[in-house]
Amino acid sequence: MTLSSEDIAAAVDRLAEAIRANTADAPIALIGIRRRGDEVAQRVLTRLAEDDRELNFGILDISLYRDDFEHLHENPKLLESDIPFPIEGAHVILVDDVLFTGRTIRAALDALSDYGRPARVELAVLVDRGHRELPIQPDYTGITLSTRRCDHVLVCLEKTDGLEQIRVIVKDPS
Repeated sequence: MTLSSEDIAAAVDRLAEAIRANTADAPIALIGIRRRGDEVAQRVLTRLAEDDRELNFGILDISLYRDDFEHLHENPKLLESDIPFPIEGAHVILVDDVLFTGRTIRAALDALSDYGRPARVELAVLVDRGHRELPIQPDYTGITLSTRRCDHVLVCLEKTDGLEQIRVIVKDPS
């Protein structure tokens, strides 16, 4: 199964509309999780920018907070976080591309706590594919996919990958 750039744009629109409806004109801080969550967050921010409200944008690198760090590449590429506003007391919306087991979000919450104590943290994801290992659920979802645990969901975004699509790669469970 492959979803197109139009499907991705519609999902980003759904995220922006749901955030707009739930937060009214209150100030919010969108923080995208590196790699691809930051691009999704930037797109949502662009759609919310027409609102008359305070919007902050940041990028969070969670590489050193992951519990599977040793299973990543031999030489993982560590990137900087960029959160140029105070987290203390802010309404933060963490943004990621795919929500699967919940471990990435757990790592993001750990990383975020190093910046301060937000008043509230919500989660927006482009794709929710289920199969949680931790009790983490999104507040805002662009697309919900029904997958098997062994399947792989590959999100490709123009700025990051030079291609715009979401593919479900069906794997043999054996």
